[in-house]
Amino acid sequence: MRGLIMETPLLISGIIEHAAATHGATEIVSRTIDGGVHRYTYADARARAKRLAKALLALGVRGGDRVGSLAWNTHHHFELFYGVSGIGAVLHTINPRLFEEQIAFIVNHAEDRWICFDDATLPVAQRIAPRLATVEGWIYLGNGGGVAEGSPGPVLDYETLLAAQDTAYDWPQFDEFQASTICYTSGTTGVPKGVVNSHRSTLLSALIMSTADMIGGYRSGAREVVMPIAPLFHGNGWQMVYTAPMNGHKLVLPGRNFEPDRLYQLMAAEQVTLAAAVPTVWLSLLDYMDSKGLRFGSLRAALVAGSKPPRALVEALEGRHGVDVAQCWGMTEALGAAKATLPPGLADAPAAQKVEHKLRSGRIAFGTELRIVDDEGKVLPRDGEAFGHLQARGHIVAAGYLKQDKLPGGWLPTGDMARIHADGSLDIVDRSKDVIKSGGEWISSVAIEGSALDHPGIAQAAVIAIPHPRWQERPLLVAVRRTGSDVTREALLEHLRARMASWWLPDDVVFVDALPMTATGKINKVTLRAQFAEERRKTG
Repeated sequence: MRGLIMETPLLISGIIEHAAATHGATEIVSRTIDGGVHRYTYADARARAKRLAKALLALGVRGGDRVGSLAWNTHHHFELFYGVSGIGAVLHTINPRLFEEQIAFIVNHAEDRWICFDDATLPVAQRIAPRLATVEGWIYLGNGGGVAEGSPGPVLDYETLLAAQDTAYDWPQFDEFQASTICYTSGTTGVPKGVVNSHRSTLLSALIMSTADMIGGYRSGAREVVMPIAPLFHGNGWQMVYTAPMNGHKLVLPGRNFEPDRLYQLMAAEQVTLAAAVPTVWLSLLDYMDSKGLRFGSLRAALVAGSKPPRALVEALEGRHGVDVAQCWGMTEALGAAKATLPPGLADAPAAQKVEHKLRSGRIAFGTELRIVDDEGKVLPRDGEAFGHLQARGHIVAAGYLKQDKLPGGWLPTGDMARIHADGSLDIVDRSKDVIKSGGEWISSVAIEGSALDHPGIAQAAVIAIPHPRWQERPLLVAVRRTGSDVTREALLEHLRARMASWWLPDDVVFVDALPMTATGKINKVTLRAQFAEERRKTG
């Protein structure tokens, strides 16, 4: 017997329609690329998304066609998520921080027909344009002042395109499994791979990430103001382009400038209650605030992901600033697979016990299964002790990559090493490629880095493996001192000695002025390994 419920497809256009119909006056505030502030409502955004949809159809864009966005966190970029996907086309969010060879590769691989760019990404667009095989034209995301000088051609002005259309448009209905967005992995361990989200997976992910226990619950009747500092080309701003309009939250977009003073200014002015960023951004913001004697006014929760935050960051946000830290694991291939709340029963636990749990990588969210396996593929117990290769499957987990075969076995290999506890909480021990294998045992680079960052004189830390004639590999700690710190190698090793087994201690500590970063704001260990391998080869 089949249920008698309407079989309405789960489509992204339904989110912006709902937002306009039920909280249409709620604001979207965006810093523009030139530093100004743009302010409008969800009702306005829905109208402009419909104009964009009609403009794209007039250009010949059809269902399944790819439209690239080479853009930052602005209201223009927000509109693309609805105007492009709403007609059945596919929005390809392009990371402008990637190497230009990688950007050209993914545009050609995705077969983008049009690319939208802004003033900040214009130089990248100019340089890659000659290498692109499928792009028919470019759309300049300006503010109506005409096309930017030096734009790659043929180029059209976004505002002019929208002005030529009206809002009389009904979103089409189609298969909910149709592709909605493409986001490529950063490619730090090989060529980038295309993760293709469907309308169904996106809606389910947004619903899961809106549940009360995802980031601590939303307050009934309160005006939540959310700010994705995470770039919109990185996991759709951690899905906030969908969860904010779905739930009626005021959305604040920081544009291109992620300098801590500008972020703080915007957060204070717009009374942001929840913001999302990688640990390096939060650390930079707190350093700035400490130097100026500033405190958060409205911020109640900080969503932290991308890499494990140091204990000092969690303690500073919660202890000094009274901001609840919501930290969880995720990846481009599984957005919303883990939730950031504490297990039931810990609400009144001592602060130190809560911090220990918050330093874990969240808990398994509804709709996703996670497991760990050993090198031979044997499933390991969820006892908080065993750790192995983390695998995932579920409603919102990638089944494969664009133009590649589906993953064998039905489980996604995440590339992470993890422990899973009986309560469903998760410890990311390391990336599979970063774990150090010493004398037949594994050493977690993440754990050593976290302990190093607990030292008040250390701003950044990275641990990499170096070859060893007896033990196969040994850890090397590469660190950046905080401004004014004179911490020595010996002092840092002494600090670590009290926090880990002696055989985990790094064989050496090297201080540098800065660490290389990836396109997604993480420390680039591939570059570090190559750098120190070359240095040690030269020194014999």
